[in-house]
Amino acid sequence: MSIPVDYSERVYAGVLGKIIGVYLGRPFEGWSHEAIVEHLGEVNYYVHEKLNVPLIVTDDDISGTFTFIRSLTDYGCSRELTPAQIGHSWLNYIIEEQTILWWGGMGNSTEHTAYLRLKAGIEAPRSGSMALNGKVVAEQIGSQIFIDGWGMIAPGDPELAADFARRASSVSHDGEAIYGAQVIAAMEAQAFVEPDLNKLIDTALGLIPNNSVIARMIGDIREWHAKEPDWRAARRSLAERYGYDKYGGNCHMVPNHGLIIFSLLYGADSFQKSLMIVNTSGWDTDCNSGNVGCLLGIKNGLAGIERGPDWRSPVADRLYLPTADGGRSITDAVTETYHLVNMGRALQHQEALHPKNGARFHFELPGSVQGFTSEDSIMARSVVTLENVTGFSQSGERSLAVHYHSLAAGRVGRIETPTFIPSVDVARYFERRGYRLLASPTIYSRQTVHARLTASSANHSAVQANVYLKHYNAKDELTVLHSEAVTLSPGGSAVLTWVVPDTHCYPIAFVGVQVQGDDGQSGTLYLDYLTWDGTPDVVLNRPLEREQNRLSGIAGPSLWKMAWIDGFDSRERLADLDFWPESYRLIQNKGRGLMIQGTREWTDYRVSARLTPHMCQAGGIGVRVQGMTRYYALLIDQEKTRLIRAFEGKDTTLAEMDSGWKLGHTYELSLQVEGHRLTASINGTVVLTAEDELHLYDGGGIALISEVGRIACHHVEVSPLRAM
Repeated sequence: MSIPVDYSERVYAGVLGKIIGVYLGRPFEGWSHEAIVEHLGEVNYYVHEKLNVPLIVTDDDISGTFTFIRSLTDYGCSRELTPAQIGHSWLNYIIEEQTILWWGGMGNSTEHTAYLRLKAGIEAPRSGSMALNGKVVAEQIGSQIFIDGWGMIAPGDPELAADFARRASSVSHDGEAIYGAQVIAAMEAQAFVEPDLNKLIDTALGLIPNNSVIARMIGDIREWHAKEPDWRAARRSLAERYGYDKYGGNCHMVPNHGLIIFSLLYGADSFQKSLMIVNTSGWDTDCNSGNVGCLLGIKNGLAGIERGPDWRSPVADRLYLPTADGGRSITDAVTETYHLVNMGRALQHQEALHPKNGARFHFELPGSVQGFTSEDSIMARSVVTLENVTGFSQSGERSLAVHYHSLAAGRVGRIETPTFIPSVDVARYFERRGYRLLASPTIYSRQTVHARLTASSANHSAVQANVYLKHYNAKDELTVLHSEAVTLSPGGSAVLTWVVPDTHCYPIAFVGVQVQGDDGQSGTLYLDYLTWDGTPDVVLNRPLEREQNRLSGIAGPSLWKMAWIDGFDSRERLADLDFWPESYRLIQNKGRGLMIQGTREWTDYRVSARLTPHMCQAGGIGVRVQGMTRYYALLIDQEKTRLIRAFEGKDTTLAEMDSGWKLGHTYELSLQVEGHRLTASINGTVVLTAEDELHLYDGGGIALISEVGRIACHHVEVSPLRAM
């Protein structure tokens, strides 16, 4: 099957449809149909403001969808990907009790149950089997809500999509839950090449048992749709025959799958009407709405989403993916689109797409803004609006138009996109609601920012522009740093290059572009791309101001510490703040724990850390860390020092020596990675070198590691390569 010519744009529409649907349905998830009608009426648009909650949220539907499919890339984009390998990806990206899943407990949450099976060494598909977990647990909704990506990587190949869906679903589910997931994935795959909804349903039904409950229910829904024009009356029939009273547990697949098919049929190909029906109908609104939005996005493209109200502007492509791979937690719909597109292309043995030489923000998809919004600041005293337009690009087809209006003298207009947790309040809100926003910054001190700007030839005068960033300070307030300004005459272009100043451990929360003109000036700038590269050069200790506060007994938020992805099973929460005298106290109760920071773009670098093992089995530092189970590390116990490659929960020793550390002593550890060669030193002396012949990990962040016990960490530094 060949890749459709509009594949990237259709995947983008699917990703947008998914997140729009989830954001629409999330505020009233679990409400009954009657309660929704009474308090909200028909849900035709976002209602988050009515319920005083944020629009952009962390959510299992989004996190699971765009995380579990990474197993395909992690295992070489092979069509032979196994359920067991997908299960190992769960263990790599999930941090227990913190990320992606509803942590409802064994036998209560299907996904938590499966995770505990996997952690105990029970591989998929047995981890999700009905034989092990029982029929009710195995047939809940989770397999369906995580499945859209598998449809989007198999355009026009519903058989492959359904087969991938079976493998992915079996990690945690069985029975009817697998059939429902296969139907959604198959319909989405076929929607790239088939516009007729009924033909999509027929295709999917041909891939599951015709005597299944899912197949029988779809037949009933189609019959009701043919006879009953009123969706409200037909919904009563669905509830009577396939409602929660018939299919138990916390959130069963069957009733919710029924609502998806039901809303697609009664929605008559309208994005807004279909989402209205599925959300007004109740039950698991964000899950069902996300699946409906994704399918219609793929089938009808961006034009289908744009027929009706403005769904896209409030979202601005933004989404969060909190996992153990924290450098990808702050992301956007365009970035995730190209991850999926390149998986699909790899399965067809086609080269990956990297618009504008791999720029992080390139705006190459119609209407995309990649998280950029105008700064919400009264002090700016200007109005800045954004628009994705064709042209004004050196190596692509589109750019981001920055329209500035009536700039007051001495004031600036700003557009910015998040690179880390946007505020303390956001972090606290997500922690309260149960889906924490764990993230590492995507940009660091001493990396180099590149941006290309063009001034409209229609501008009446020259304008000054520069790039800037906002980083947190000791009070977790945002501080602005910016590059030197360039002057752009009408029609002129400039490439801005800026080395990020030292932010002294404080994480960078936003990056953007600012424009300054004469009093009352209006005009347009075009942002072709904005990106950054290079190795960070940063010390990650507790900042001096925070140490002074600690000694004075002053408590406060600590976003500098939240830049770490805390994978220890004894964790500091926001309330713990800066209590300990050392910068980091590493405490692990069972097995091995990691505290991770950095991004996949880090390749060749050196990490140094000063550790004091107090009572522990082992500890050390990691490089090219890609999650909880994929990394290289220098590990030390009281008898040996080892260089290891961690993979699927097992260590391969690359080099070792018969000498360890003494508890209570302090050691300066350094680990350098260059190409696939590792060099480790202790107290300034090289002790081990090794090369990974498998070339398994090309990039990733750093980790502080502890096994069963407590280690004090006084100093952490990441730097470019140096002679050792």
